[in-house]
Amino acid sequence: MSRPAVFLDRDNTIIRNEGDLGDPECVVLMPTARLALARLHAAGWPLVVITNQGGVARGRYGEDDVRAVHARTQELLGDVPVLDWLWCPYHPTGTVPHYTREHPWRKPAPGMLLEAASRHGLDLAASWLVGDHDRDIAAGQAVGCRTVLLGESAGDPPPDFVAGTMQAAAEAILGAPPP
Repeated sequence: MSRPAVFLDRDNTIIRNEGDLGDPECVVLMPTARLALARLHAAGWPLVVITNQGGVARGRYGEDDVRAVHARTQELLGDVPVLDWLWCPYHPTGTVPHYTREHPWRKPAPGMLLEAASRHGLDLAASWLVGDHDRDIAAGQAVGCRTVLLGESAGDPPPDFVAGTMQAAAEAILGAPPP
């Protein structure tokens, strides 16, 4: 039996990041992120992080660094569990040959969502995706998720909701009628 989940972009959704982040000492949670994710978890929503990590392809850090950033993020989230952390290390204009290409996991492609659904028996049509870029929204919409764009504009493609903070995104998800 499948269940819905909340898929979350990582950078500028859960943690601050204005560039390539491979140092766990630089991880800072976004305001309201921990509280919002705690509310979603308490309401029974599994949380799955899906994140493009093109810094691996650009040679700025490695996959072990991505894992370390995720471990630090989970440490800061405390008792709010993340069901899975999926990342795409590929980028078509990278400098590390192994990672320099397009890949079906790279958002706006929906590969990470499809993988998470397969791994964990998740119902994509009953799920939500929260992100801060149009590519996040496009990935969610490609598999039938409802979407929340963090920011001020409606985006292209337009999301189901626009929220200024992760707390507002959680409120939108918790207050929305079932699909």
